[in-house]
Order: sequence, then C-alpha cells, then structure tokens
Amino acid sequence: MNTDLLAALIIGLLGSSHCLVMCGGIAAALQLSMPQQSPLQKLRLQLLLSLGRLTTYSLFGAAVGYFGVSAMQAAGVSLLWLRLVAGVLLLMMALYISRLWFGLIHLEKLGQKLWRYVQPLAKKLLPLNSGIKAYSYGLCWGALPCGLVYSTLGWSLASGSMLQGSLIMFSFGIGTLPAILLSGSAAQLLNKLKNTPLLRYTIAAALAIYASYTIWLAIRRLIF
Repeated sequence: MNTDLLAALIIGLLGSSHCLVMCGGIAAALQLSMPQQSPLQKLRLQLLLSLGRLTTYSLFGAAVGYFGVSAMQAAGVSLLWLRLVAGVLLLMMALYISRLWFGLIHLEKLGQKLWRYVQPLAKKLLPLNSGIKAYSYGLCWGALPCGLVYSTLGWSLASGSMLQGSLIMFSFGIGTLPAILLSGSAAQLLNKLKNTPLLRYTIAAALAIYASYTIWLAIRRLIF
C-alpha cells in the first residue's frame, strides 16, 4: 500500500468519530429496518450496505481524479500543482483529526442539494429485506453530505489519475467501516481508543509531516 492510500485509511479510521455523528443514527435505524434474521444474515446485509457506500465513494473518487488530470492537461499546467493541493488538503485533515480546526464541517453544506434528490430514492428502498436493497441503499448513503468525505474527494482530485482517485476514496471508506459496523461496547471501546489525546495527536502529527513533505516536494519541483 502506498503512502497516500495508507494516509487515507488512517483518516477514515480516526475521522470516523464524525461518521458516528453523521451516520451512526442512520446505521442504527437501518439495522431496525432489517427483517428478523440470524446474526449472520444481518451481517451480510450490513456488509452489502457498506459495500454500496464504498462503491459510491470509489466512483466519485475516480470521477474527480479523471477530471483533475484532464483539466490540468487541457490547461497545459503541471500535475505538480495537484500534488501541492493534495498536500494542503492532507494538512487540513490532520488539523481536523487533531481537533484543532473543524473547518471541514462547513463543506457539508455543499452536498445538501444533491442529498435532497437522493434521499427520497433511498427511502423507497426500505425496509432492507434483500441484498439488492441493502447494496442499493448503500449507493445512496455514499452521497450523504460529509465534510470529511468532500475533503478526501478534493485529495482524490489532486491524486493524478482516475485509478488513484478511486483507491484513495476506497481506502478512506475502509477506514470508516469499524465505526459503522461495530455496535454496543465494542464501538464504545473503539471510540474511546480513537479519542485518546496521545494517539490522536501522534497520528495527526504524522499526517501533518507527510503533508508538509508533499507540499515541499511539489514546490521544489515546480521551482527547480
């Protein structure tokens, strides 16, 4: 796994406290909408639900990754500018994870218009009594407004390729899975671990160092 994908995975894992606020209620409500089945059957539906969400993330990442490269090539501008943007966005996410700055939350307003169109379609899929419905609802769920998702999409835009943009969003989505799939005492234990200041600041500092290195490398190549 390259460093960009590892960083996206860590961002998804540590940023999932925000996912619990945004999506935890949805996840709980969706579990109640599932028919009375065995734990294994419910787990299958939950996994299909998450797979649908990750599919949407990956498609969005591929789209913006392709657009970023195409736009820069059409403008005749070096792709290094995209790497510079990626470094800045990663630095912003490090500040968010450290809880020193919550500006990413304001990005959620940008997706409210899209969600107004998607939400009615998602409601028609309830109750989630089949694998197809669960996966389809997950596809809709991936469009739920989330500042952390949009910031990571901005990073995908600067990834330099359609494939890399898709993989960044997929890695981010994988990182959010534990917070969404776990429940009860297991989720509380995970959340307590992620909220440990030493761990949070250590990971945020590591991401900030990587972001600074990315910015420095892009600037050095642009200048020299």
